[in-house]
Amino acid sequence: MQSFKLSFKGNVYPRSDNSTLPLSNSDTRSSLSRFSLTRRCTRLLMGLILVCLFLFFSRTKATAPFRLQEQSLAADHSLPPLYEEYHDYERHLPQHNLSLPFPEGRDAKFFWAANHVTISGWGNAMQELAMNAVLSHVTKRTFVFDNFTWERDAPDYSTFNGKLIPSRIPLSAIISGPIIGSSFPPGDAAPRAVSREYFKKVCPSPTIIDSWDVNEHLRLDDNVPALEIFEKWVERLNSIDDPCVEIRQESYQLFEIWLFGSRRILSMWPILSKSPILTDFSWSPLIYQAYAENAHLFTPTSSSFGFLPSFMRPSGQQQTPTPLHDVHPVVKSKEMDTIPGLLALHIRRGDFSGHCSHLANWSSNWNGFNQFSALPDKFKVPTDGGWGVTTEANTNMYFKACFPTIEQIVEKVQNVLGDQRRLYGSVKELKSIYVMTNGDVEWLQQLREALMQVKKWDAVVTSRDMKLSWEAKPVAQAVDMLIGQRAQVLIGNGFSSLTSNIVMLRMLMDIPSEDTRFW
Repeated sequence: MQSFKLSFKGNVYPRSDNSTLPLSNSDTRSSLSRFSLTRRCTRLLMGLILVCLFLFFSRTKATAPFRLQEQSLAADHSLPPLYEEYHDYERHLPQHNLSLPFPEGRDAKFFWAANHVTISGWGNAMQELAMNAVLSHVTKRTFVFDNFTWERDAPDYSTFNGKLIPSRIPLSAIISGPIIGSSFPPGDAAPRAVSREYFKKVCPSPTIIDSWDVNEHLRLDDNVPALEIFEKWVERLNSIDDPCVEIRQESYQLFEIWLFGSRRILSMWPILSKSPILTDFSWSPLIYQAYAENAHLFTPTSSSFGFLPSFMRPSGQQQTPTPLHDVHPVVKSKEMDTIPGLLALHIRRGDFSGHCSHLANWSSNWNGFNQFSALPDKFKVPTDGGWGVTTEANTNMYFKACFPTIEQIVEKVQNVLGDQRRLYGSVKELKSIYVMTNGDVEWLQQLREALMQVKKWDAVVTSRDMKLSWEAKPVAQAVDMLIGQRAQVLIGNGFSSLTSNIVMLRMLMDIPSEDTRFW
């Protein structure tokens, strides 16, 4: 507690009158005699200093133009965006203020999961982010959020599949709501979330916990539900008096992929589904803007924008600049409607083939949130494989659910159309398709032609057809997720965390379970 409060005092400098005593004349002389230099040594030393200074300034002059060139390339969109304005907005959130009353200000209590996942896709990051934020809310601590991070300590850019990507993206470019600092609903006095940068300023010496201390015997035990691990962490955090708590960066995540990749995580749903962390979750204004600019591709305008605030709806007139920097939820899940007639397909290609092989070899199951009992499609894990080996039949079964061929995709779409007719007749006819995908253009054209043979769709649109702004391109997955969330019917990938997050949001919207399907 003392170290926390000391950090709020102004700069404190050591007083000179209490420092070491001044040297006597004899002390000074003895020091000089021990370290005196010959004239030759002095000249050599001075020469070395001059050489070092020359090298330093030469490097500085060489580096400065390169840095200016890099900034110039980013400014003219030759490089991916670095979201400086978003970072600056988060840096100046109003809760970053020590004079605020409890539970904020100088008496606030914090929770910072420094070990959050990195070098992972947004789907993996989002599910862990939500769990950590709910834990912080339940323990009445201020949640400390960070960037969506590919590499913590890398330069501004990293490479992925041979392309430059931002190493770190501010969360306010992707989401809004209490997770990143908006107020909680009326009657909920929980403190607003703060940035990692602010936490580091006010908590220079936090209590650091290794996740192993709690999770050692729980994390890999299939008989231990996520709720039990969650409750252990609630108990642990509530037992700590220090207002500044940090999870050791090098330790395992509190809630790992082994939890999210199994039914164990479903034990958390009664808490998650009622937490304002999810009920007040919203995509960012940037994501909604990208959606609004492209919705005409796959749905009639009249049914596309009713859920959006009026200032975000496209019109024939010149739009005033949209306030993109805002953590307050634009549209909460409960306030969102579905897009009538839209069928969304989540189809992974590319490197996902190797991932599907790995899943087959280890007899993996669907992600946990894709296993709600109310959902009609199930996956039966084979019993004659695992531990790195499996049969050809098992591999084929996994690939049908994980990496389906065009023929298998068409077959599933036909089956879903039949199920929809049996459930709703012609009242809720599916008329358009949106394909969330990383597939290449040639393969997608073949898929489009095959789907048009099923029926005369009004449109078959893919992620590749979207016209996204410079800032929206690196967060395009979130745009896909918004469309998948709002689709009348979704056919998702049961092994994908991106699909499972969409399913979680669709469950919050109370969309009929029969309208959420899997390959």
